[in-house]
Order: sequence, then structure tokens, then C-alpha cells
Amino acid sequence: MELLHKKDIIRIVAPARKISQEELALSVDMLERNGYRVEYGKNMLGQYHQFSGTDSERIADIQEALDSDDVRVIWFARGGYGSIRLIDHLDFSKFIKNPKWLCGYSDMTVFHACVNIVLNRPSLHATMPVNLQGEDMEITSFQSMLKALKTGKASYSIAPHPLNREGKARGKLCGGNLSVLCSMSGSVTELQTLDKILFIEDTDEYLYHIDRMMMCLKRAGKLDRLAALIVGGMSKIHDNSIAYGKSVEAIIKEHVSEYNYPVCFGFPAGHIPDNRALIMGGNARLDVSNGSVTLQMTLP
Repeated sequence: MELLHKKDIIRIVAPARKISQEELALSVDMLERNGYRVEYGKNMLGQYHQFSGTDSERIADIQEALDSDDVRVIWFARGGYGSIRLIDHLDFSKFIKNPKWLCGYSDMTVFHACVNIVLNRPSLHATMPVNLQGEDMEITSFQSMLKALKTGKASYSIAPHPLNREGKARGKLCGGNLSVLCSMSGSVTELQTLDKILFIEDTDEYLYHIDRMMMCLKRAGKLDRLAALIVGGMSKIHDNSIAYGKSVEAIIKEHVSEYNYPVCFGFPAGHIPDNRALIMGGNARLDVSNGSVTLQMTLP
């Protein structure tokens, strides 16, 4: 995987929900001010119901970006829903010969899974253009993305969470959005977790949904042989009128209580303003202690 250099081309595509020119303005400006060339997918600003275009239009944009010899980074404009409708129709043969960074999160978990699991290539779980609207933490997230793209490394130290389980782990980093991970069960892009450090995050879900999805992973054997678990942002989580009775952190802790690997809660990545870049499919080292949590990642 080549690192990002000045004047390299970053192609923005929209495989899921529609997006407007105005929502892209700041991210494009910041990329250009940092010395990069920005291109749009031809159909990126289109609309077909909630999507940025028909399936065939979105597939065409992504395929062109994957095949391009000049594009160094494919940056997904936003999430929502739609990527899983496209993934089986894409040809990654030219991408394998000339790999490039795929950057995004949320619905883009589909692409991370394909690139990491099926193709054994790294990708970047990172903020997206729709998220960059000028707030300090949004800009910090953007800067963490650029740093990872330019160096092939990422390293963070954060404060401990009271529910953390201490320990040290090494392994390839996998995962992404919990809902999307469960939606791929039984497919060629099904989550593979053996001896890996699993990262999960989610937003706008009910507490019982989180419990059900954790049960899905547990019954499928995805939690029992991890190297470690990292829980990122769990934002806008809802409850029913009859309370579920547990917090989202307590639900997750319960499902991994019988295992002895390190567990980190509250990691700054996911549907939150402080969304640090993670090298998915990269080599990771996690150290969870009572004083701090450190995560270091490098390209494989």
C-alpha cells in the first residue's frame, strides 16, 4: 500500500445515501489546502430516492475509482445505507494489482470487510466528508486520517474506562459498525475474528438491538477467540418505554465476561465528533491498564 503524497489524487464517491455539494465544501477545501487533488465520482451528486444514484450508477463510480491507476485514495462521502447492495457487483482485480486506500466508516464497514477479509489488504476506518463541518473535534478526526494516510501508522493514548478489562494484546485489527457486521453473517464478507483485535461501534440503535447483535456474534463464535475487544462510540442509543435495564456498556461487558482478553470501552472512533482513524487489517498493539489505554497500528 503506497502512502499519500502531495499532489496525489483523492477520489470522493458516494455508495450509500445522497449528499450535496455544500456538505462536501469544507472537506474539499481542506484537502486542496493540504496539497492534494480532489476528484468526484461522475454520479456522486445524483439522487435516486434516498441513495446518491441508482445501484448501477453507484457501482460505476466505485468501479472506476478502483480501476484507476492515478487515484491513491477512495474517500467515501457519507454512510447511511446502500453499500451491501453493491459489493458483490464490483471487480477488485485491478485494485489487487494497484491497491489504494479506502477511507470511511459506518456503512463502509462492508468495504472494510471485503478488502480486509477477502483481499487481505488494509483500509482506513476514518471520518467522511459529510462529518467535516468545522468543529474542532471534526478537524482533529480529519487530521488523524491524513496522518495515517501519509505515514501508514496511527497511535493513540486515552483515559481508562471504569468497565475496562486490563491486559495486553497483539493482532490484526478488524470490525467496524456492529449492525453492518451482523448483516454480513453467512456471506463471503462475514466477520473473521480468530486471534484478532475486534473494534465495534454503532449509533441510533435500541439497547435490545445491541444485545441481540452481541448474541449474534457470540453464537457465531466471533467473541470467544479474540485477542482483544475495543468498543468505540455507542451514540444515540434508545430504550423502550419498558426499560431494558442495562447500559450499552453493561450489555457488551456481560457478553464477554466469560473470556479473559483485554476489553476497552469508550474508544474515540465511530459516530462521534472525535473519530480517530483506525488501520483496519493492520497490525495492532493494545495495552489496557488502570492508568491509560494505548493503541498502536501499522500497515501489515
